[in-house]
Amino acid sequence: MKFQKLLGVSVITAILLAAGCGAAQKAQVVSESKLSYSDKGTPPPVEYSKAAPGTAKRLPRSYENAPPLIPHSIDGLVPITLKNNACLGCHMPSVAKSMGATPMPPTHFKDFFYTTKKKLIKQKLYEDEVAYKARLTLMAKKEDIAPQRYNCVQCHVPQANAKPLVANTFKPEFRNPENKHHSTLNKQLMEGVK
Repeated sequence: MKFQKLLGVSVITAILLAAGCGAAQKAQVVSESKLSYSDKGTPPPVEYSKAAPGTAKRLPRSYENAPPLIPHSIDGLVPITLKNNACLGCHMPSVAKSMGATPMPPTHFKDFFYTTKKKLIKQKLYEDEVAYKARLTLMAKKEDIAPQRYNCVQCHVPQANAKPLVANTFKPEFRNPENKHHSTLNKQLMEGVK
């Protein structure tokens, strides 16, 4: 009987220690201020581009087929909502050249979540079926962005004048030097897929 009680206490003690409730574990806890960018717990200030659309110099891509950075200010252009995406007014391929903007690539018009019969594929990658179907009802033209590409700022971010917080020795290699400024993803989208 005493052995069973002792065994029960040992098991409970082992569980508490494994869960980090033991005294030995408390000594290893790192305070939140030591995990942050600085002692104040806030990152250094970042200066985003104030340039108007069409006036800023574009930076090369960070790596081959990386989403390009937004070279201009996005003040007044965000948030992107289900009924309003100001980016499309300049970056749709049909108007991009006349606006002096980079046209969205063909990959942004490929809907990977619908079959040719337009039946919704049940995937965890796009769980909000209501928003997805609502977006589809707004798609009046053949040349419309795929719903999963509609929120531009989920991949594209504004350029910023920011110093790196940590040293970075990454050097991208491009198969073609032109790929620093242009995507080839449309030609390589299924590369390596059999």
